[in-house]
Amino acid sequence: MSDEREPEQLAGRYARRGGPDRYAAIHPDAWQMMQERQRAMLRLFARLGHADLGALRLLEVGCGGGANLLELLRLGFAPEHLCGAELLPERVAHARRMLPAGITLFEGDAMRMPIAPASQDIVFVSTVFSSLLNDAFQQRLATAMWSWVRRGGGVLWYDFTVDNPRNPDVRGVPLRRVRELFPHGELQTKRVTLAPPIARAVTRVHPSLYTVFNAVAPLRTHVLAWIAKP
Repeated sequence: MSDEREPEQLAGRYARRGGPDRYAAIHPDAWQMMQERQRAMLRLFARLGHADLGALRLLEVGCGGGANLLELLRLGFAPEHLCGAELLPERVAHARRMLPAGITLFEGDAMRMPIAPASQDIVFVSTVFSSLLNDAFQQRLATAMWSWVRRGGGVLWYDFTVDNPRNPDVRGVPLRRVRELFPHGELQTKRVTLAPPIARAVTRVHPSLYTVFNAVAPLRTHVLAWIAKP
């Protein structure tokens, strides 16, 4: 099947989601997911020896409204070393309003953006590939991302691994698929994030139950992975 229409179809999938943002930080499940991911990222950066995050160049593919880039600023990344690529113009407009002017934002298909090969220490992608339902397009994007990473850098990956039977617009990306997408990468992985439907249900009872249920490893549905480029 041709992958030429995948960006158009992806825009339609995002448009169908609509409604209030269930992942807004006001919700106890959302802020605990965010903080858990941040802690895991900081531990990863420490293991990699990245004491000065402000010196690293990072591109986020599928940066949405800029929430992740804002998180990265708070963790210590420098705005002049951050850039984001986003398909949907309304999300880019929101990101421009929210983020410092020093952050470069690209609008449109990331593979058409003027990103130089080996120009990034980190290419970050968060819950993007689970929305890409065309295998060939997934591979093309992964290959482009890999080309943008310098040697010694890597792809920072966060996505879920299991299918959501209630949402035909997404599919889980298991680790075997991540390895197929980046066959030359060296993977470090950590299972994170309590399954969102469970997280929403238990935190309605009490926010502390997120930690209790998240201690059960099979209930964690996402992977944070570092895919190193030797």
